[in-house]
Amino acid sequence: MNPGLLRLILAQVCLHAAMTGTRLAAPLLALRDGYSPAAVGMLLALFALTQVFLALPAGRFADRHGLRRPLGIAVAAATSGAALAAAWPVFPVLCLAALLTGGATGIAVIALQRHVGRAATNPTELKQVFSWLAIAPAAANFVGPFATGLLIDHAGPVPGDLVGFRVAFGLLALLPIACWLLARGTAELPLSRPAAGAPKPRAWDLLGQPMFRRLLFVNWLQSASWDVHTFVLPLLGHERGLSASMIGTILGAFAVAAAGIRLVLPLVASRFSERGVIAAANVVTALVFAVYPLMGSALGMGACSVVLGIALGAVQPMVMSMLHQITPHARHGEALGLRVMTLNASSVAMPMLFGAAGAFIGVAGVFWVVGGVVALGTRSVFGLRVPRSEATH
Repeated sequence: MNPGLLRLILAQVCLHAAMTGTRLAAPLLALRDGYSPAAVGMLLALFALTQVFLALPAGRFADRHGLRRPLGIAVAAATSGAALAAAWPVFPVLCLAALLTGGATGIAVIALQRHVGRAATNPTELKQVFSWLAIAPAAANFVGPFATGLLIDHAGPVPGDLVGFRVAFGLLALLPIACWLLARGTAELPLSRPAAGAPKPRAWDLLGQPMFRRLLFVNWLQSASWDVHTFVLPLLGHERGLSASMIGTILGAFAVAAAGIRLVLPLVASRFSERGVIAAANVVTALVFAVYPLMGSALGMGACSVVLGIALGAVQPMVMSMLHQITPHARHGEALGLRVMTLNASSVAMPMLFGAAGAFIGVAGVFWVVGGVVALGTRSVFGLRVPRSEATH
C-alpha cells in the first residue's frame, strides 16, 4: 500500500467514525430519555436521508472538481453536526446531527471511491485498492462506537450520565478535522470530460444497463443486512440489560471482523472472482441471521457479529470493482452517487420498517425475515457478469 492511499484510508476512518459514533450515541441518548423504538428508528433513518438527496449532486460535483473540494464540505458538515449534539443534546438536535454527519459521510465516500478507482489500472488492482479503502469504514465502525461507548459509560460522574454523552459528541466533532489534515495534500487526478457535442448524460441512463441494475440489487441485499444489524443490535442489547460499552464492543467486533477480511482480500484478489465472493457472503449472512436471535449471551451475540462482519465486509470491494468496470470512465462519480442514493433511500425506510416490524413480530422475526430475503436473492448474484470489453480499466 502506498503512503498516499494510507493517508486517505486514515482520513476516511476519522470522518466516518464521527458518524458511526454519533449513530451509537444518539439512539442510546434517545432511549435514555424515554423515546420509543419507533422514534429511534426514525432517528437512525435520518443518517441516510441527506445522502438520498445529495448523492447524485455530490457524484457530479466530484466528477467536475475531484477530491479536495467535496471532502472539505464533508468535513465542515460532520464537525458541525457532532458539535451541535454536544452543545444541545436534545432529540431535535440529535436529528439534525444525524442529517449532517450522515450527509458528510456520503459526500466523502463518493469523492474518495471515485479518486482511488480512477487511479487503478486493471481489475485486480481495482479489487485491491477497494479492499484497502474499504478497511476505513470497517475500522470506523469499531473506533466510533467503541470509543463513544466508553466515554458514555466513564466520562461522566455515573455511567450513562448526560456529561458522558456530551464528552463523546465533543470528541466526535474533532475527528473530521483530523480527516482534513490527512487528506488535504493529496494530488488531484486529471478530470475526464464528456466528448464535445455529446448529449448531456442523465443518471437514469445508467439504470438502463441491466448489469448495473442487478449489481445495485445485490448490493442492496447486503446493505439491508448491515442496516438491520446496526439497528436491531442496540435494541436487543438494551432489552437484555447490556451496557453501552458492551453494545459498542459487540458492534466493534463486527467492525474488526469486517476490517480483518478486507486486510486479507488484497492479498488474494487475483484468486477469487467478484461474483464468487458476493455469493458466498449472501449464504453466510442468511445462516447467521437464522441463529443470531437464538443467542442469549453477549458472547454468543459477539460470535455472530464477527461471522457477519466477515461476510458483509467482503462484499463492498467486490461491488465497487464491478461498478468501475461496467460504467463509463467519465461518469464514475455519477454512478457512485446513484449507488449511494439508492442504498440510502433504502436505509431511510428500513430502520422505520424494522422498528414497526419489531413491535409486531419481535426482534427475532426481523432477523429471520431479512435473512430469508437475502437467501432468496442469492440467485441474482449468479447473473452478474463483467463484459469482456470492460474487463480492463
